[in-house]
Amino acid sequence: MSVTNPLDPAKLQTALETVHRAGMPGLFAEVRDGDETWRGAAGVADVATGRPVTADMRHRVGSITKTFTAAAVLQQVDEGEIGLDTPIGHYLPRLVPGERGAAITVRMLINHTSGLAEYLPHAYPSLAAFPAVAKTTPDSLDDHRFTRFDPTELIAMGVAAPATGTPGGTPGVYSNTNYLLLCQLLELTTGTSAEKCITRNVIERAGLRDTELPDGPYINGPHSLHYEAWFGMIEPPRDYSVFDMSWVGPSASLISTVADLNRFFGLLLAGEIISRSSLAQMQRTVPVISFEGKTLDYGLGLQKTAVPGHGTYWGHEGSVWGGGAISMISADGKRQVSIAVNLQRWNQLGSAQQPHPIDDALRALTQLALGG
Repeated sequence: MSVTNPLDPAKLQTALETVHRAGMPGLFAEVRDGDETWRGAAGVADVATGRPVTADMRHRVGSITKTFTAAAVLQQVDEGEIGLDTPIGHYLPRLVPGERGAAITVRMLINHTSGLAEYLPHAYPSLAAFPAVAKTTPDSLDDHRFTRFDPTELIAMGVAAPATGTPGGTPGVYSNTNYLLLCQLLELTTGTSAEKCITRNVIERAGLRDTELPDGPYINGPHSLHYEAWFGMIEPPRDYSVFDMSWVGPSASLISTVADLNRFFGLLLAGEIISRSSLAQMQRTVPVISFEGKTLDYGLGLQKTAVPGHGTYWGHEGSVWGGGAISMISADGKRQVSIAVNLQRWNQLGSAQQPHPIDDALRALTQLALGG
């Protein structure tokens, strides 16, 4: 039986400040428990000026975008326009030709079991050795700050790269190539861009006033700078809040707030974004290996997390250059947590066995926010 403790604002604020003191420039969060809501922030949005972060700031939330994109695809499934178990080659034969196109289904793209490789190390030359991080450098982050990538060219890089597994095989391997293909599929079936489709059918439908898929390199409205450390290779960490997000598009480019994220996941699990039958499909999980080498319990754009003493939580986490976020909701929909941070890849190389103080402090904050 799961037991969730009531919100304790003082403890939550202290936990936020502990993460800041551990080395996080700034972070902010919203926790909901039934009808109660707590928001808090700690630290700075700009280390040079000391401007503080606030809980209502807009922020790049990375791969949390994937839940929005998956929801847009599942709406098309609900309308009979897309078949979850139809091969992607049926829809996009030029992008995934031949036997692979016939073997990889839409479902395999959404849950990362397609076997299609990640394109990023091929688009960013200094990351070519990834996941061997020690052999990478962050040079490409600066080189491509204003590069406008063509999504079909990125997809072609992923399709041409050596497969990470057989279609439908588990564990799957996390890959943005899958979601750029889903965006092309949305464009085909709706006759509009994936960005417009997701904006109209998911963001606006959910009433998210501070959430958008950007069409340029800037974050509109009040926001924090986004500090990237790239495992200690960028010292001091550099701001990448101004960045052309076409390198990920609607697989990880979303800008949102912690309040909007909680609203979205609350409506999603309540069956108000997609049908109950599609939500049930979304919650069918398989093991998937993340970029960091962790095994995720992954559904159709949803991560499942078992929280000891508090039951099952659903949601997603995300990271871009300098920005990160996590959003989780309990299976009964009562408790929700969204946290945004403005520093990424703070762990030094070779320190895998000795976590940074930020890791322990963030874990403690998340545990407290999830129910004590």
